[in-house]
Amino acid sequence: MTQHNRLLALVLGTLLLALSAAPAPMKFTDVRTQSAEFVGYWKSIALTPEQEAVKKAALEALPAPCCSDNTAYTCCCPCNLSKTTWGLSNYLIAKRGYNAEQVKTAAAEWIKFVSPSGFSGKGCYTGSCPKPFAEGGCGGMKEPVQF
Repeated sequence: MTQHNRLLALVLGTLLLALSAAPAPMKFTDVRTQSAEFVGYWKSIALTPEQEAVKKAALEALPAPCCSDNTAYTCCCPCNLSKTTWGLSNYLIAKRGYNAEQVKTAAAEWIKFVSPSGFSGKGCYTGSCPKPFAEGGCGGMKEPVQF
């Protein structure tokens, strides 16, 4: 094997290893089922300080859908929409090894999946907190989530 072929084999092997280590993308299929699942992750998955920093970096880059003057990391309150986003993030970081950019992308996709027509960014100030997701609301403040 020539020097060139060894180098090529090393580069290809490294690339394949890196690609195989990339986490699988999150698939959103059912708002009801996955909302309950994600709220459960919010309650059950405790992040390390390092993991929490990843979550913070990811979600601070997104406005909160129901109160866009806050970030998705803080929101203005722990509404059900926020709980699902926080739980999804906990799961992706702790169980799938997602980095901040991957969490940010997945969280934005989840929010879009929950309400394809979008959120006003002012729902918390216009009485939308108790409204179902389907009406651009936060899904309520207490479980179960309102759809």
